[in-house]
This record gives sequence, structure tokens and C-alpha cells, in this order.
Amino acid sequence: MLPLVRLLITGGSGYLGSELVRRAPAGGWDATGTRFASAGDGPVLDVRDAAAVGRLVGEIRPAAIVHTAYLQSGPDMADVNVAGSANVARAASAAGARLVHLSTDFVFDGGKDGAYREDDEPAPVTPYGESKLAAERAVAAEHPAALLVRTSLLYAGPQPGAHERLVADAIAGTVNVGFFTDELRCPIAVGDLAAALLELLDGDLRGPLHVAGAETVSRYRFAELVAGAAGLDRERLRPALSADLPVRRPRNCALDCSRAAAVLATRLRGPSEVLGAADRPIYTRSQWRRP
Repeated sequence: MLPLVRLLITGGSGYLGSELVRRAPAGGWDATGTRFASAGDGPVLDVRDAAAVGRLVGEIRPAAIVHTAYLQSGPDMADVNVAGSANVARAASAAGARLVHLSTDFVFDGGKDGAYREDDEPAPVTPYGESKLAAERAVAAEHPAALLVRTSLLYAGPQPGAHERLVADAIAGTVNVGFFTDELRCPIAVGDLAAALLELLDGDLRGPLHVAGAETVSRYRFAELVAGAAGLDRERLRPALSADLPVRRPRNCALDCSRAAAVLATRLRGPSEVLGAADRPIYTRSQWRRP
């Protein structure tokens, strides 16, 4: 049997990172997943610490790195997303490691009719989107051969994800939230994305690549599908308009994933296929309980 190839996954305790760690051995990878504040077995890593990133990469000597660590909000968001990504890219380049960097559909302004292609000009309208676009550019400057994977909402993991829990909490009445009927996304099952990323490690694609689900749905329709597949009362969901918010959000973040689909064996399924065909709840009642 051939030895496993070393793989470093930043944010290995997160929703996507943990799925990558779980699936990596079957793909021939010896994966090490880092963590920051979460409990677990992986090494603690603050990606903002360039020296620490360099030391860890030097110790592990990975053939490839998948950079999933990020923040979606808060005062540290820019430092983690931009400076942290640059540190990882610099260390990967110095080590000669393949780098796959995770980005987001929120790098676009949402004003296009139809799905965004990789060559469409990014123009983020949220602080999070701005930080992720700056991260893409920082990574490309430090590691020109890096692959920049833009993706969308994640769901359908071994445990409910943040978007699924929000639906459950809204139906239970523990949060007062509406789901946008005028915001379009391409949700992707976290297992599909993880499988696709592990495939892409073996290739030489570089630059932006869109990897998301093969169906464009509103946030409200996605919430309906989650509720139905979880055995929850979808009639308790409240529709809302992002246009009514005091801050701007991109309305249409649909991603054209034809370039990725042409090179991947992994099918990028849409949420209707993943959730709509479920013949029983996808999670047990105990899995909805928060720790």
C-alpha cells in the first residue's frame, strides 16, 4: 500500500474543515486539521501569526493545503481573512505545496441577471465580501498557482450546520428571523464540496473557480427544503425581503459552475435533489439540540 500524502487543512474543526478531515484518508491523504478556539485533537493555529503558520507548515511538510479558516464578522474579520490568508499562501508557496483557498459568492454585488462566471468582475457590497475579495488577491499575490474556490451556503453534514439550525430555531420561535425571497444562492451539500476539493488537489487549476450547487434558489426556498427534510413545520417560516434591510446585500449570488463540473467526477447536486427527495428526516431529534 502506498503511503498517504500529507495534507494540511486550516480550520479543520469547522463545518467544512471537519468534513475534509473525515473524507481525506479515503482519498489517499494523511490530513492534519488545525483549530483555533475549538476543542479537538488538531494543532492550535492562529493564521494571523505568520511565524506560527510557517513553523507548522515546516513541521508537517504537506504536499497540499486547503485553507478554510475564516471569520464572517467581528473586529478580527479582516485580519483573519486577509492577513491570515496571505500568511498561509506565503508558507504554502515557500514549501512548494499545492494551495486551495476557499472564497465566497459574496465577492459579487448581486446585480447581474443570471449566474456569475469566473471572469465576471467582483464588486462586493458587504464588509465580509470585501474581506474575502481582498483575501483572494492577497493569496494570488503570494502564491500565483493557488486555486481560489468560490462557493455558497453549506448544509447536510453529519450534524446540522448554521443555516439548518437557523431554520430550526426560527420554526421553534427561539429567534425572530425572516428568510429572503429576493436573495438567490446556490447551496451545496458540504460532503459534495469536500469531495470536490479533494479532487481538485490533484489537478493544476489555478485562479478563481466556482464550486457550488447545481440549482439557484432563494433563501426562503432553501429554508423550506431544509424544514421539509428535517421533518419540521415549514408553514412557520416567515418570508422577508433583503431590499427592506437598512444595509445592502447582494440579491443574486448564483454561480456558474460549468467549468468545475467539466473537470470533476463529483456531482455538484442542488438542494432539491439532496433535500427534496429525503424520505425521512435527515437528522435525529437529538442532533438538533445545541451543545
